[in-house]
Amino acid sequence: MTLSEADLVELDRIAVREAVRVVDLAGEDDWERDSPCAGWTLRRLVAHMTAQHHGFAAAARGEGQDAAHWREPRDMSEPAKTHRAAAAAVLDAFAEPGAVEREFALPELGGGFPGRRAVGFHLVDYVTHAWDVAATLGLRVRLPDDVLGAALAVARRVPTDPALRGPGFAFAPVVLAPEEAAGPGPLEETLRLLGRRPERWPVRE
Repeated sequence: MTLSEADLVELDRIAVREAVRVVDLAGEDDWERDSPCAGWTLRRLVAHMTAQHHGFAAAARGEGQDAAHWREPRDMSEPAKTHRAAAAAVLDAFAEPGAVEREFALPELGGGFPGRRAVGFHLVDYVTHAWDVAATLGLRVRLPDDVLGAALAVARRVPTDPALRGPGFAFAPVVLAPEEAAGPGPLEETLRLLGRRPERWPVRE
């Protein structure tokens, strides 16, 4: 599947909106729940998501090298509201004419990347983080096949060398599916490629 830049931005928009939807479903008693991101509560996960949105928005404007844009907010007393504003900021930045044609400075990933590739990184992040939030709440994530297929294509290109995975790196080690399991669908394969264990997070509702 070959996607235009406009298509890729639209698929990213769908993933981000789904992440907003599930974050908005969290109640007051949910923010201190453990999430699939080891050691992070839901509040901390959403703080990370918020920071990443602001960082990618800055990168789309040519300002991603400034570490201040990537810092988690100090005030996470209203996590859903704070996250929603950050999501709107990154979607607006990606939609600006010429944004995806720029080089994006992504310090956490080691330097500059073509805008199209950077939006792909953001897409796979928000497919995964939408699932992270939904899994924390015992809910099912709702993403169309074209979004899942595009995210899987990115996830398959992430280096799997164990020396580049784990603490201090962007992703945990790859998780193999249980031997008795059927072949994974695109969402499950993406999650496992990026170090998640979906079998530990059953849907409750």
